[in-house]
Amino acid sequence: MRLARSIPFLIVCFGVGPACAEPETYRLSGLPPGETLSIRVEPDAGAEVVGEIRGRALVFGCTNDTPSRTTWCRVKVGPIVGWARRRYLAPE
Repeated sequence: MRLARSIPFLIVCFGVGPACAEPETYRLSGLPPGETLSIRVEPDAGAEVVGEIRGRALVFGCTNDTPSRTTWCRVKVGPIVGWARRRYLAPE
């Protein structure tokens, strides 16, 4: 599931299912102070990093329908859209 970064988020989100819910604000949780959370192009720890979360992010839904069966969330920070591990995100 390789997504082009130049496609607007609403088009990318179309048809993705639970990862397209109404956005909610989440904050980093469970990381040492000053650490960031990688935003990846796909919900996979080996996928390309396209950005990072330093404090808060909009979350559009989460899924554990991934090869590793770990839960990933569709996130947006500024203009960057991608996937981040749910384990390190907590609702505001």
